[in-house]
Formats: sequence, structure tokens, C-alpha cells
Amino acid sequence: MLLATDLDGTFLAGNPADRLSLYQTLAAHPEIRLAYVTGRSLESVLPLLADPTLPQPDFIIADVGASLVHGDSLQLIQPLQGAVDALWPGESQVASAIESFGLERQDIPQMRRCSYYCSPEQAANPALLAAAEALGCDLLYSAERYLDFLPKGVNKGSSLQALIDWLELDINQVLTAGDTLNDLSMLSGQFKGVCVGAAETALLQATARHSRIFHAQRPGCGGILEAIVHFGFLGASGIAAEQRLALPPGKSDLVMVYHRLPYEEHRVAGKLQRRRPTSPNGIIPTLLSFFGDGRKGSWVAWAEHEDAAGEPFETHTTVDAEHYPKLTAARVPLSKDEVDIFYKRFSKEAFWPTLHTFWERAQFREDDWQVFLKVNRAFAERTAQEAAEGAIVWLHDYNLWMVPGYLRELRPDLRITFFHHTYFPSADVFNVLPWRRQIIGSLLQCDYIGFHIPRQVENFVDAARGVTPLQTISRQNCAPRFITYGCAVGLERMTTAVDTGNRVVKLGAHPVGLDLERVSAALAAPKIQQMMERLRSELDGVKLILSVERLDYTKGTLEKLQAYERLLAENPELLRKVTLVCVCVPAAKEMTIYDELQGQIEQVAGRINGRFARIGWTPLQLFFRSLPFEEVSAWYAMADVMWITPLRDGLNLVSKEFVAAQGLLGGCGVLVLSEFAGAAAELKGALLTNPHDPADMVQVCYQALNMPKIEAQARLRELYDIVSYNDIRRWGDEFLAGVAEQPQPKPLSDSANDSASNLSEQLISI
Repeated sequence: MLLATDLDGTFLAGNPADRLSLYQTLAAHPEIRLAYVTGRSLESVLPLLADPTLPQPDFIIADVGASLVHGDSLQLIQPLQGAVDALWPGESQVASAIESFGLERQDIPQMRRCSYYCSPEQAANPALLAAAEALGCDLLYSAERYLDFLPKGVNKGSSLQALIDWLELDINQVLTAGDTLNDLSMLSGQFKGVCVGAAETALLQATARHSRIFHAQRPGCGGILEAIVHFGFLGASGIAAEQRLALPPGKSDLVMVYHRLPYEEHRVAGKLQRRRPTSPNGIIPTLLSFFGDGRKGSWVAWAEHEDAAGEPFETHTTVDAEHYPKLTAARVPLSKDEVDIFYKRFSKEAFWPTLHTFWERAQFREDDWQVFLKVNRAFAERTAQEAAEGAIVWLHDYNLWMVPGYLRELRPDLRITFFHHTYFPSADVFNVLPWRRQIIGSLLQCDYIGFHIPRQVENFVDAARGVTPLQTISRQNCAPRFITYGCAVGLERMTTAVDTGNRVVKLGAHPVGLDLERVSAALAAPKIQQMMERLRSELDGVKLILSVERLDYTKGTLEKLQAYERLLAENPELLRKVTLVCVCVPAAKEMTIYDELQGQIEQVAGRINGRFARIGWTPLQLFFRSLPFEEVSAWYAMADVMWITPLRDGLNLVSKEFVAAQGLLGGCGVLVLSEFAGAAAELKGALLTNPHDPADMVQVCYQALNMPKIEAQARLRELYDIVSYNDIRRWGDEFLAGVAEQPQPKPLSDSANDSASNLSEQLISI
């Protein structure tokens, strides 16, 4: 069967239940081929191909029949397109021939046709028809306003007939659908067709005597479903569409979806054990703390599982019965190969470098993308099972880019929100991704999308505009919350809402806050108090420069060490007076892309110590291991300068942890922060540095080491005020407040559900 359908008013219209039912029917029956037959240009159809909730067409007939392409590759269908091209005199020839008529050209994309605004009086001008005849063109006038010059004999019906002949299809297995006179050429009776409910009166009158044309009652997709029943398509088996509408809702009003569990799993004597996370990843305790007040919810994440092992898979576990009694972990089973491809290889080798503007390092593999889609689909299905009706689903980060699209299809009643923790680059960088249309299309299924800072919001909007037309609904000033000038990631105004044509997507800038109680508890621990006393004694007379980061080329560790070497070389008075402690947490063993970087860092570190070390003084202490957060907090408290120099970073929680530790103890440490870290737009009081400029790195670090105590204290007070006020609770509350301002997606009404259900029963009974 081939469904050849108009778009606006037809395939894109109807109530949500009917649209979902038809789209799921097509997804469940790959033997049904789909052709978009539209007056839109191909360029105007492209945004629809990025919408993951829409079935993807096998063929596209655009420009009122003048453009014919394959739906997957968007390549021209030859020789059909060649036959049309031979009839077209050319855009400039048409424009020149009718220039004297004073018609206004429509400012819409168009190919192999010229479209004008035209009054009925102008359209009735015989000279206009004569001009078209002289050009070898047909005129198509519609809605008493629009006039199209088309190649002679070319329209929706003729191009559809050419496609059917080329495919060698039985015309009795073709169903056409439309709603206006523009669709008459494919609803003239040569094919089985349907005028959907609420169709243009003139179309209904023109097709009233055609026995092969069905006049449906329901608008849009509902009318197409009625026609499938009326004509008995697909034979006795009927349409066994997936009834995802019947998916039973879960019980959680808030579902947190993150790629990792809030605890670590490891094996002891062959048995699976759990322990607190040892990773320096600050976002997990941050998100966990949101459930610290007993909020009921689910945490959806992956868990490694091999079917061949023969062990039963535990889908649900408690997280921490004492601290989070109402939080349940809903585990998504992934094989080791899936984890390695989805996260350790593909996400880190394709998306991570692109997001951080190192696109030349990216490796794109289509097979890996298919695994990524499979994993995201599994996350969406588990989330759909956990969420209560109308629940808020809070998705996190780029690993789950495709979940919103799948989830919107499975559960249209949910409020889908997304927070992007990594940096979101400018459109010229993001567009390097081969799958940018699918990714943007999925994200635009969200009701609310949050980023750390305004610059990242605006970068996303620019990237989205390259995929689909967006209307800006609202904008706001970034000050006083954020730095607007004098910072590489500063911005004066940002977009806060866009209209995609299908939904309003709200956008917000919400720098992730800190759980100050966690820092306070760490500093108060007796063993940490003892450690700080020991460090004070060991560092007597020596200023401590501290650096804490993961091993990653985006963190600028190598560039920082090279700057430190230059700092010591240019300022010999600092010898024996300063020491740099660099905590560099290594990547997982499977992630070999960082092996070369680690070797380079070790080489520079050895050179620095070999060149400058003196008896009783080591200029650089390099730790290639993960330290417990409590121990890191002690180092924070002792540091005179915190040197954080990522080449690009979404935010950087380490900078806030340092400020919190210093502020809680009344310290006067100086924060030196890369102006390419998202936190630079928020943390007024930090000394900003350009990590791409070695001379600037040296100069700013030297300034920090020699800053008067009174200035250092003033800067820290300002920083601590920001960090303590905009804590994790405020971050979560502000994010969810932004979600609450968004109108809740309307649940499918009982009548709509009943209608869809009844119609499905009819379809299945055929």
C-alpha cells in the first residue's frame, strides 16, 4: 500500500489521539509506503524530517508536484525529475515575463515554480493566462490569494501518477488524502482517496460524484484512519498498530533520567555489591540531594547485564533507604558492548569533542549511532513505565539526546524537561554532527530545556534555526544574574521561549548549584580536620596552587603545566615559595583516547620537577588518581590559589566547591578561572584567564599569588555570596519553576481515547 498525503490540514492535523494512532500504524507496518505530496518546497519539508514523532516518508513530492525526491536520501527521483525539469522555462524567465503585472512574489522557498500573491481580479486577467501559455506554464490559483506558475501539465496528481508508474504499483493499493482544492488533482477519482473532515467546501463539491473518493467525518489523521477502514486496506489481518496509548503509567511524579546510577556496582566473590560513588563527578550527589527531603521519585539509569550469564536482572533497587527513602533506581539493562559503544567510545569520541569545539578530534560511525539510538530508546521505554500521568521527567545531558523524541511518542501526557550539563557550541560547530537534524528534532519535543548560561541557550537556538523555522516568543536581559561583557562566554540578552509550530519550548539558563552541607560535613570530619592541620604544617611558608580536574584534553591540564613552567622560569623569586598540586583523575582503562595525553602530562611534569626542584622543595605534585571528596575538600581549604583553566567547559563545579570550602572556613583563597568555563559568566570575583594565551595564564596566576589579602578577602566574600545563595536547592527550584510556568501537556481526553480505541477495533476487525 502507498499512502500519498497532503501535509498541512491533513497528515499534520487532527486530534492527538488520531495522529498518534495513525503514526503508530505506519510504524507498525513497514509494508505501507508513505509519500508526502505537498505544496511546500522541499526546503520547507526538511524540518518535518527532523521531527522524531512523525513517520519518515519514503518519497516526497513537493512544490505542488514540481519536485520529486527519495525520502531517505533526499536525492532526486530520476528520470521523473528530469521530465519535469525539461518543461520548466526557468525562474528568471517567468519573473521577467510577468514583471509588468505588478504581482508580489511570495517570500517562501520554491523550486521549479514561481508563487505570487494575487487578487481574484488579477487572476481573471486574460493577459496573465496568455503570458503563462507563452511560457509553457500552467497557472494554479487557490484560496483567492495564491497564484503558482508551474511547468506545463505538472501538479500533485500528475507527479503522483508518474511515481506510481515508476514503482509499478497497482493503483487500487494507493490511498490519497487532502483537504483543499490544491489536492484536487490527486483526488479526481483515478485513485482511492479521502477528503478529510473539515476539508474545503469547494473540494467536497468537486469530488461529490466520485465513487472512489471518501468524505470523512474526522479531521486530519482521523479522516485517513476512517478511509483505511472504509476501503478495507491491508486485507483480513487489519492494522495491528502498537497501542502505546494503553501503556500503564507508573507512580513517580518526578523521574530523574541520568546515564549513570546514583551508586557504583562491583562484584565481590561473584556477587554484585553496591557502594557510594568514588568518581569525582559532582552532578550525581547534586541530583541526589534533590531527593533529600523525602521526595518520591525514580532514577532511571543503565546497569551492565549479560543475558548469557544466566543471572536474573533486578529492574528496581533502593538507592539509599536511610537518606532517600522514597527514591527508587529503575535500571536499564545494557550489555558490556553496548556500554562501551554508547558511552566509552561513541559519546566520548563523537559528541564530547564536538560539543567542546574540538570537532577535528571527532570520529563519526553510523553503526555506533544505531547503538546510541537503541540505548536511548531503552531509556525512553523504562522512563515511560516509571512516570505517573502528567509527571515531570527530568533528562540529563547529551548521552540522552534522543530520549525526548521517543518519550513524546510513548507518553504525550508527560512534561519532558532536559538539562544540558556540557557546553553547547555555536551552530557552525554543532552542525558538523551528521545527525544534527535528528538530535535537534528530538530536543524540540521537550517542554523545557535548561543550560548553564545564556551563551549556551543562544547557541542552541541558532543551531535549531538551522534545522527548523522557529518563532521567538520571548527574550530577557542576562544582567544582573550573569556577566554580559568582559568574558568570552558573556551575553547581553537571551531567548527564553520559541514556537516550533507544534509546541512552545521554553528555555532557561540555570548554573548548577552546590550542596553546601556536603562540603560542610566533609570539612567537619575529624580525619579531615587532622589532615588540614598536617597540610598547614607541611605548607608553612609555601603558597599552594591547586588544580583539580579529570584527565581530558578539554580541561587544559597540559597547557596549565606548560604555563606553570614558564611562571617559574620568568619569576625565579617564586622558587621554594610556591608549589602546584595537580589532582588529575584518570579516565576508565577502556578509554584509550586519553593515553597519549596522560603521557604528555607526565613528560612535562617530570621536566618541571627535574628543572626546578630543590632539596626539601618539590615545585609540582601530580596525582593521577581519584581522591575522596573529603580529602579534596581539605586541599580546597588550604589552597592560596585555585587554578582552573579548561579550554571549554559547560560550567565547572570544582570552582564552586573551592569557593564553598574557603567561604565556610573564612579563608581568602583566590579563584583563577578560565573565561571559557560556564562558571565564568556567573562567578563575579574570580580572576578570569584565557587558557589559549600562555602569557595571560602566567600573568594572571602571578597576580593571584601576589594579591593583597584585603582584596582577596573581598573577592572571596562576593564569590561565596553567589555560591551559597544559588545552591543546589535554588537551582532545582528555579528549574522546576520554569517548567511549572509551561502549560502542562493536555492528556488525551476520554472521548478522544474512546474514539481512537473504537477506530482501532474497527481496523483490527477488517
